[in-house]
Amino acid sequence: MGNFFQKIKQLLVSEEKQSDNTVKYLIAGLGNIGREYENTRHNIGFDVLEELARKEGLKFEDQRYGNIAEYKFKGRTFVLLKPSTYVNLSGKAINYWMKKEKIPVERLLVIVDDLALPFGTLRLKAKGSDAGHNGLKNIHEVLGHNKFARLRFGIGDNYPKGRQIDFVLGKWDKDEAAALPERMEKAIDIVKGFATIGLAQTMSQYNNK
Repeated sequence: MGNFFQKIKQLLVSEEKQSDNTVKYLIAGLGNIGREYENTRHNIGFDVLEELARKEGLKFEDQRYGNIAEYKFKGRTFVLLKPSTYVNLSGKAINYWMKKEKIPVERLLVIVDDLALPFGTLRLKAKGSDAGHNGLKNIHEVLGHNKFARLRFGIGDNYPKGRQIDFVLGKWDKDEAAALPERMEKAIDIVKGFATIGLAQTMSQYNNK
């Protein structure tokens, strides 16, 4: 009889531990720190995470290699990361937080701006090349591969020849700024879908919409 109750006790303790150990996902939004970069096209990764935090009443804390907030949703814990390493060295921050939180690469999602997509286009991919994006290039180099999910947020390419850097680091124009809230809301839906219904179904449901 004693063994029976001992087994029941062990089972309850095990269930309690499982309920505390929610599955963790690392959601890294790329951008540059500093007031001069706020509300620029290159910082859309930061902006999506900040909008999620605003809606859910979360606060970012300054920690090693970045600002961190945690969001719990449907049994998942989202570790929201805004690297403080600047875009070109994003891999350092991402690699550190993956190891610290013991998050495997299949539960990593990186949010980046994309010149090759029309403004507001959202495209979730399971892997791929860096397509000239220095942040993705650095992540590829640090991790040693490109097999991680990324959400590309289209910023368009409406700039004169030779002015790409000015465009990427520039502020949104009036029409873009007006359309941003709805597009960021959709991006947040994709982030949630990635961790709940899975990568493939989220891609099918949201890509290019």
